[in-house]
Amino acid sequence: MSKQRMVIENAAEFGRVVVMYGGNSCEREVSLVSGAAVLAALRSRDIDAVGWDPAENDLTEFVAAGFDRVWIALHGPGGEDGELQGMLQWLNTPYTGSGVLASALAMNKIISKQLFNAAGIITPDYMGVEAIGDARLAADKFGFPLVIKPQSQGSSVGMSKVFAADELQSAVDLALSFGGPALAERCIVGDESTVAVLHGQALPSIRIETPRVFYDYRAKYESENTRYFCPGTDDPELEQRFHDRAIGAFNILGCSGWGRVDFMTGNDGEPQVLEVNTIPGMTSHSLVPLAAKVAGIDFAELCWRILETSIDEQSAIEPVGIAANGA
Repeated sequence: MSKQRMVIENAAEFGRVVVMYGGNSCEREVSLVSGAAVLAALRSRDIDAVGWDPAENDLTEFVAAGFDRVWIALHGPGGEDGELQGMLQWLNTPYTGSGVLASALAMNKIISKQLFNAAGIITPDYMGVEAIGDARLAADKFGFPLVIKPQSQGSSVGMSKVFAADELQSAVDLALSFGGPALAERCIVGDESTVAVLHGQALPSIRIETPRVFYDYRAKYESENTRYFCPGTDDPELEQRFHDRAIGAFNILGCSGWGRVDFMTGNDGEPQVLEVNTIPGMTSHSLVPLAAKVAGIDFAELCWRILETSIDEQSAIEPVGIAANGA
């Protein structure tokens, strides 16, 4: 669950920090950019930090290095799904962000939506998809347009917005190609927004406008035509609703430290939770740094405060200074 900030004032208190980035997921390139930006920011604040790409370095080398904590900048499977968190927990090495279970739950869109529904958190209707027949049933139930996406990918990887029945097969094939089931989701036509969460508090909402069919990978990381409005609304009551629902979704999955909650708002004006991202991007196009800047937190300070989340309940496995090799 989200916790209040534990303020660290001296860089030396963090010890030796490793920024993990890169990896083997479909989001490798974004992760490399995020990690490089974070690493530079930490060093600018005199933190003893180095970069580490698990796709290019062996685990035994990591254990032998004796790092005191890990700033996780790995996006997608292998970094954001609890796998890395479990390894670090087993090694008694503190890390930023959510723990093992929360990371796994947030990465699984179907289970997340089941938990949202059980908690009364509004989320678009959906059906699990294991074959084209499931998608056709969803289309009959929800109509077009219809969103098809993998169960456990981020950055809109493998996601399609389907406008007609003859587009279903290719969308399902794409979504299923990432392994595991996919899901078909009722398409909410309206505003796309996001709310960052840091140390138990919601940052200003961001409303996103893109000329593309939807806010896909290119719109997120490559396009210069995507527009961002922060705060995303000038209605204080609606802004508070975004904040409350973001914190509610974050907490129901057991997330901690920092993250981002994505929304769609249709004609009824009710923000609907799409998903929770436990390790959002930290690139020049990313949303958490933008929201933080509007809240008066510059990028280096944001990276520092996220590093503070490694000194929390899930990462206080051993006292500060105790690393995997006992150094």
